[in-house]
Amino acid sequence: MIDHAHDLGAVRGATERLLDAAGKLDNASVAGASRLPGWSRGHVLAHLSRNADALGNVLRGLPMYASGETRDADIADGAPRPAAEQLTDLRESADGFLAAAAEPADWSRTVALRNGVTDSAARIPFRRWVELELHHVDLDVGYELEDLPAEFVSREIAFLAERFLGNQDVPATALTDQDGHTWNTGGGPASALVTVQGPAVELLGWLCGRRDGSALTAAGGPLPSLPPL
Repeated sequence: MIDHAHDLGAVRGATERLLDAAGKLDNASVAGASRLPGWSRGHVLAHLSRNADALGNVLRGLPMYASGETRDADIADGAPRPAAEQLTDLRESADGFLAAAAEPADWSRTVALRNGVTDSAARIPFRRWVELELHHVDLDVGYELEDLPAEFVSREIAFLAERFLGNQDVPATALTDQDGHTWNTGGGPASALVTVQGPAVELLGWLCGRRDGSALTAAGGPLPSLPPL
């Protein structure tokens, strides 16, 4: 059962951590490279601000973005801004998302995201939490996958494992972390099952494309190649 109120609390905490980190950046740091290929830290911050707006739109029944081109242009246009402008935008857009989430609503309704994706309204706060945590890591400011809350790590593994479930380009795969928690993913035949084991944070890093999986062990076949998210 998704608890949107709980997840909104997690969003607030993750937002404060991000704002604290962003508040320590100067203009040169904002212009510096992030861990995402071709993106500066300014690109990451602009994306996070526009994502807050976009998910607020989703909760209000509006299109997530006017278009894919508009989304990309807004990020590119916002990336070169100085640190102070980035921080203000990040804070105000985060407040706007939380304001949208505070409006009376049926959280069991289905909402539309982009590219034809739909989801329960109750899962939108978790989706925002994902953006905040993973892109905080992408900023390359000392916040690592190992710093992510344990609850988030477990739930994001489950979310990504579900995303690849049934994908015929991914072998049937059983994931196990160091505490014995298990998840299944992939869509290949069960007779060709690959088992992947390792620390939960390394499983997450591999599933979300932030690590290469070299810290994991695979049996029954090589470590599967995953499609881009």
